[in-house]
Amino acid sequence: MMRFPVLAFLFSFCFLFISTRSFSQWRVLNLNTQANFRAVHAPRPTICWIGGSGGTVLRTTDGGEVWDVIKVPGADSLDFRGIYGFDRETAVAMSAGPAEQGKAQIYRTSNGGDSWELVYQTSQPGVFLDGISFWNNKEGICFGDPVGGRFFILTTEDGGHTWQELRMENRPVALEKEAAFAASNSSLITVGNKQAYIGTGGAGMARVLRSDDNGRTWQASETPLPAGSTSGIFGLQFWTNRHGIAVGGDYVDVKKKAPNVLLTRDGGVTWQLMESMVPAGLKEAVGLYHSQFVNYAGGQRPTRHKYRLVALGASGSGYSTDFGKTWEPLSSEPFHAVSFAGPTGYAVGGKGLIGKFDKFPKKRRRR
Repeated sequence: MMRFPVLAFLFSFCFLFISTRSFSQWRVLNLNTQANFRAVHAPRPTICWIGGSGGTVLRTTDGGEVWDVIKVPGADSLDFRGIYGFDRETAVAMSAGPAEQGKAQIYRTSNGGDSWELVYQTSQPGVFLDGISFWNNKEGICFGDPVGGRFFILTTEDGGHTWQELRMENRPVALEKEAAFAASNSSLITVGNKQAYIGTGGAGMARVLRSDDNGRTWQASETPLPAGSTSGIFGLQFWTNRHGIAVGGDYVDVKKKAPNVLLTRDGGVTWQLMESMVPAGLKEAVGLYHSQFVNYAGGQRPTRHKYRLVALGASGSGYSTDFGKTWEPLSSEPFHAVSFAGPTGYAVGGKGLIGKFDKFPKKRRRR
């Protein structure tokens, strides 16, 4: 494990910070790593875990001032595109890639990354893990692309120590060519104590799969978001157990001006297409900003003046103060994934790109 204090880089990078701070709403950190990152989770404002390529995991316990750069033993060929941090010591990391090549694995640490236990692996043909999440410290879920015409589902009831494959007949049925995008670890999310949602693409339509019983059974909802072999839903977020958002686009044409926002008011049963957010193009994840940190688990609708949505992707990021109805541009950094704990947010991207949320821009007064 290597530790990199951000402050040590301030002098050598002070010109960069001064020249970009005026238009960037994220404070870009330099941790001397070129790993590609697509997974981030902040269980508290001061604690954040990040998963990346080359078996790389990052951790901070002081709000991003000092980071542990961890190489998981035996995982040099793995790309950790899913991560969930319970606290400063405990986290679960999931690798994405073909199981036939030994890429479908889940690791767990309970000592801050000093050691890791391989808690799940499979070589079953067709398995490609896409995302991982937990409802609480015990119950969690992981999913992957369809195998035998049904999405691959794993569940745990002991905090990720062991994982069980959902019986084939209980897995959600997939459309022809339907899959999911392992782009931000937010095509799967858990809400409240029992709800889970999966966003899909790759087929002729984008769908949202939903479960109300901790992933044991599933229903599917069609959406009007454009979909195809490289497009569909990439990220989901809910702020109550009934109100949520889905974002997406096309990962080949990341700046394509096309619809990229869906909203639901009935727990994911129906979805309404909204005007495209700004900046236009692919949006891969949505973070929920709150002016104060709370252990929010859904079920209580927030007030407008305290909550904001932050959506981001390869074409830049934007924010909404009215729960996704309208949007304002935020920054141009090509982040892939985001996680907020109250007002503190962390975002990650390719080639070592890591950002900590700074502030929302001041709106200009209209004359």
